[in-house]
Amino acid sequence: MTKIIIVGPASPLRGGISDFNEALAKSLVEKGFFVEIISFSLQYPKFLFPGKSQNRVEADIDFNFKITPLINSINPFSWWKSANYIKSKKPSKVFIRFWMPFFAPCLGIIGGYLKRNNIPVFGIVDNAVAHEKRFGDTRLVNFFLNKCDSHFTLSEKVKKDIETINSSVIVKSLFHPIYNTYSKITSRDSALKRLNLKDGKYILFFGLIRKYKGLDLAIRTMSNELIIQKNIKLIIAGEFYDSEDKYQKLIIDLNLKNVIIFNQFIENKQVPDFFSVSNLVILPYTSATQSGVTQLAMYYQKPMLVTNVGGLPEIIDHKKDGYISSANPEEISEYILDYFSVDSNELEMSKAISNKQDSYSWDSFVDEII
Repeated sequence: MTKIIIVGPASPLRGGISDFNEALAKSLVEKGFFVEIISFSLQYPKFLFPGKSQNRVEADIDFNFKITPLINSINPFSWWKSANYIKSKKPSKVFIRFWMPFFAPCLGIIGGYLKRNNIPVFGIVDNAVAHEKRFGDTRLVNFFLNKCDSHFTLSEKVKKDIETINSSVIVKSLFHPIYNTYSKITSRDSALKRLNLKDGKYILFFGLIRKYKGLDLAIRTMSNELIIQKNIKLIIAGEFYDSEDKYQKLIIDLNLKNVIIFNQFIENKQVPDFFSVSNLVILPYTSATQSGVTQLAMYYQKPMLVTNVGGLPEIIDHKKDGYISSANPEEISEYILDYFSVDSNELEMSKAISNKQDSYSWDSFVDEII
């Protein structure tokens, strides 16, 4: 059986990159490949990690592929050990997930060693330009780019970023597939009870809270008088990697009663409840490449309102299955009011989303990268 190795985080490490890697491995196994994920024994040193925990709280999941935690991101000896281990497995292809300049040294060393030993190495690049930029980022990214045979991106925006950094590398733009590893949508009534919410109209801001995700824009939008009159509420569901205090202060300063915060990492088993109770998903990012949240929304057939940045607009047909807005609270509020002004909008837009789901399938994605 042909062996494929994915290099990147996986369970018990949590987060969107881990979820993606596991979904990719699952899809490859379904195609008949033998798959192993080489994960991290240490992903982030504690002083660099802004969250409460890097690991999942929920019970271990049974996978039909092997996960081997070998890579210590700050220990070069582990990089060579990992590279030699991968070489010993004689894989037909190796896919390395890349999403942050910090990981360029360890992932680049591993990729370069395998490439020199005639093992085909491909990068799957989430971001080539960091959302929160630091000195030396471009050199680090370029170091990694040169250590692979070619690269795949999950949006056209990232492909262009790569070509700006290094015009000589081979890169192909694909898409972020729809997650297929989450439970189906739950009963709205039961989800409302579990979340201790009353029936009503809800907008969902979902995922880890970082500055570039524009939560302040979403909060300012909720101060629109018509939104308040229509009793439309904003649910913020995710762990704060940015200071929660400034957002709480903004809510108090605007005297808002229509914002509900769940400051916690949302475990996989909780995800369906938040999407079940929500009528609209909002991504008011100020910068972006692509987002796993959009693919979760597509999986649950929830219309989205996104800002016109990065790769976010690539998946939305404006006013057909969602809205594309500027990063302006007034324009965002206009689209929210337009959406809730007609009862049939949610059903019609949900149907439009379901019609395009096949275009974002894991089956199609795996065919492309293989």
